Amino acid sequence: MMRDSSTGRRPTRRDYVKYGGALIGSGLFAGCTGNAGSEETTETTAATTATQTETETATETATPEDDSYSVAMAPVGDVEFDSVPKSIFTRLTHLAGMAFALGRGDDVNAMHAPDYYHALWNQFTPHLDGVSVNWSGLYSSWKPSKEKLYELDSDVHLADPASVFALDKWSVDDLEEVDENIGPWFGNSLSDTNKKPPSQWADSYEYYGLWEMFEKVAAVFREEERYEALAAVHEDLLSTIESNLPDKQDRPTAVMALASEITNPWVYKTDIPGFLSAHIRPLQAREALGEDVESGAKVDMETLLEADPDVLFVLGGMSTIADMKEVRSTLKNDSVGSQLSAVQNGRVYAQGARYQGPILNLFQLEMTAKQLYPDQFGEWPTYESGSYPDIPAEEQLFDRQHVANIINGEF
Repeated sequence: MMRDSSTGRRPTRRDYVKYGGALIGSGLFAGCTGNAGSEETTETTAATTATQTETETATETATPEDDSYSVAMAPVGDVEFDSVPKSIFTRLTHLAGMAFALGRGDDVNAMHAPDYYHALWNQFTPHLDGVSVNWSGLYSSWKPSKEKLYELDSDVHLADPASVFALDKWSVDDLEEVDENIGPWFGNSLSDTNKKPPSQWADSYEYYGLWEMFEKVAAVFREEERYEALAAVHEDLLSTIESNLPDKQDRPTAVMALASEITNPWVYKTDIPGFLSAHIRPLQAREALGEDVESGAKVDMETLLEADPDVLFVLGGMSTIADMKEVRSTLKNDSVGSQLSAVQNGRVYAQGARYQGPILNLFQLEMTAKQLYPDQFGEWPTYESGSYPDIPAEEQLFDRQHVANIINGEF
């Protein structure tokens, strides 16, 4: 973004950034008060809690007089940029993962539980030649302070203002101040499970799939070609999955549960809307949990046994602080957990992050396909800890080198 070096004055965004749509034009930042629902329990606090707790095409216009361009996404509306943002603030890792996919991972200066997600992302990067990321030690931004945002001085805030508004000590005036004096907000997080927005955004909020949102973020960084190349990989992977799914009656039932407190777990349904299920919903497993159990509920073993899933997905099981061997042992030694069909049949599988971003989404689609349907997609190796396991080249569902090349800008 622009700086005024001749006078020593840093121009505000009002000097050169013009808003349309919901954020300023509709007056949603004018003297509003209120509150919003909390974020998804998964991945909402520091590293250990993170394991307890992841339509519209991109609109871009440019004027012949300058190099400015605009990108639209709810709830912020049209955001105009004078130049491609360099420093990037993020809050939730689906947006940090989008910067990573565009080759901008090292420009991220903040994120939720950075050390945890640095370690988790690096469970996958060894399979992408020449790709690395270092998020260790960044500012942990789950509950960001306005003062810290001034210190970071980011060119763009890849965060949902409606979500930040729900936090303590943030007002609409604070959001507008950051937008004017530091850099624009550009993010959407309530599409995680299509949660209801605060009343101030009720008329402007829209929900996006993970890859729809990625297209818009790519437009912010003028990386449309890189997005299109990765989107083609994603479409090919989905086509492979869809064309090889077994008949519905031959599909197993499944439940997602958190790695921590596995005998009194938080459980999540596999067929719910929102980008948190972008790695599992396309696999169309049969839902084990009944309508009387809400996704995101904390249940006891008796309730889980009543559902009795054929497959139990352990969220956060691929994190460096989880131990799948111990998880399986705990379930086997539990008087009720040992009766689960998934436990008895050896179908308790690790998953990564639900706030995943595009690259982890590719890996997790492949992983989940193998875990659910080994006859169609090849066996998933027994996993206890460490990085994403080596898959024989002939059994890989997407080309790692091609993806690495795209991230590195070689396509």
